[in-house]
Amino acid sequence: MTRTESAVTIGQRQEPSIVVLGATASGKSDVAMAVAAATPGIRIVAADAMQVYRGMDIGTAKPSADDRARVVHHCLDLVDAHERHTVADWSNALATARREIAVAGDRAILVGGTGLYVTAAVDGLDLAGEWPVIRADLEAEPDTASLHRRLSGIDPDAAARIEPSNRRRIVRALEVCLGSGAKFSSFGDGVDSYPATSMRLMGIRWDRTRLRGRIAVRVHRMVASGLVDEVASLLAAPGGLSRTARQALGYKEIIDHLEGRCDLAAAIDAVILRTGQFAVRQERWYRRDPRIEWVDVVDDPVDEIAPIVMRALA
Repeated sequence: MTRTESAVTIGQRQEPSIVVLGATASGKSDVAMAVAAATPGIRIVAADAMQVYRGMDIGTAKPSADDRARVVHHCLDLVDAHERHTVADWSNALATARREIAVAGDRAILVGGTGLYVTAAVDGLDLAGEWPVIRADLEAEPDTASLHRRLSGIDPDAAARIEPSNRRRIVRALEVCLGSGAKFSSFGDGVDSYPATSMRLMGIRWDRTRLRGRIAVRVHRMVASGLVDEVASLLAAPGGLSRTARQALGYKEIIDHLEGRCDLAAAIDAVILRTGQFAVRQERWYRRDPRIEWVDVVDDPVDEIAPIVMRALA
């Protein structure tokens, strides 16, 4: 598609490397860690929109301090939780990581949970600029459904690709439409195009019922590990949480609990439900890409998939 003067190119083709992707709780981080720990010269790059926030550790299933001491990780803890962060910012961090990895003579496993970030890493994207005044005006509208209807009237193609409840993306799409005078859907073809790439994309796929069970177990483990205290600490920190960070899986629901809108049991149930719904959306996003080599997991993703990734790196 044609670029406009306000678009900036992010991401670029990269030397052969591996992308391990899948829905939340699929075990992709465990697979990458097992491979990297057993293979000299392998680093991990996180493609997760919420792991960029410092202090958001338990609820984002961020790699542990021990894992990060054993294997070099990139694109984690890029900004404080009250700061705004975009896919363009992440792509700049990715470019820095790629330079560091190349200088060290190492290779990378990119671990993907955020589909747009994976697309930016594999194919690059043309993204529009920013119009803060317009964005502030849009964010003042409390009715997300109204904003989505407005987007449908201006750019129906973009509206059809964005969940009606995804306020952040709706606001961004409207900001671009109103600020640039062009449709948001006209910026870049990376999301809908799947060109040949030197990167090898390997997907972890579970039966949905089994995956929902894994999600429930993980959410209860996060709460037992101190998720409520983590969220309370972030809320109390200078600047608190950004609008995007407040909407993160687990954090939104625990905030509702801490602010008295529900008890903890209801918050936990809401986290499990919303995470399961998000996992389905992730699967739909990835399912469109014919380049992904899917591996169906029966029981243990590390035992069943790590050897396949290691052979791909050989």
